[in-house]
Amino acid sequence: MKSGAVTDEFDRAAASYDTLVAANPGYHRHLRLSARRLALPRGGEGMRVLDLGCGTGASTAALARLFPRARIIGVDASEGMLARARAKKWKPNVRFIHARVEELSADRLGGPSDAVFAAYLLRNCPDTDAALGVMRDLLGPGGRMVLHEYSVADSPAARLVWSLVCWGVIIPLGRLVTGRSDLYRYLWRSVLDFDGVTELRRRMGRAGLENVRSLPLPGWQRGVTHTFLGGVAAEGAS
Repeated sequence: MKSGAVTDEFDRAAASYDTLVAANPGYHRHLRLSARRLALPRGGEGMRVLDLGCGTGASTAALARLFPRARIIGVDASEGMLARARAKKWKPNVRFIHARVEELSADRLGGPSDAVFAAYLLRNCPDTDAALGVMRDLLGPGGRMVLHEYSVADSPAARLVWSLVCWGVIIPLGRLVTGRSDLYRYLWRSVLDFDGVTELRRRMGRAGLENVRSLPLPGWQRGVTHTFLGGVAAEGAS
């Protein structure tokens, strides 16, 4: 399903997406925690921050709250999701672009960015390495990247928790609210099939990111969802 079919399912789910994520305890708080881990200067004054896979704007809101003086660009491949995001109230420093990650370049976005934030995105990209390479190339010297992503392959306990939550809550609730379960069954399977924490850190390193590390998130998602961090060396750094 890693193709246009995923985008189509996100288009169909857009109208109810905010309702569903609101039922996830800690969803918005965890996005803010991962965004804070970018460790940008206070307020993000004069910085360009990319929110890749912004969806309906939950991650964009987290970034805008923490970095109100940054230029924030939300990017998503789903027109349905972007329509929901654009319909919300934003300050002039926030804008949205319809594109796939693989189509982006620093020139298209007005220059290199100071930070890239991508929540629940990489797992959905058809070519993980290609997407990571593009994301790294969008960063200027000293740029920082945070991936907020599910990763359970390294932990049997986390895999069990994920499956129980999916089949006990996420899939039935998704079917109840939207009348379909395709996207939510894909979500369950895609997380089980995705990189473990160790492999994703290695993949980030192979993409040219430095100081790669991961940090846990609290609550029921501990061991299931993680903050992955990396960056690009500053000019003149050896």
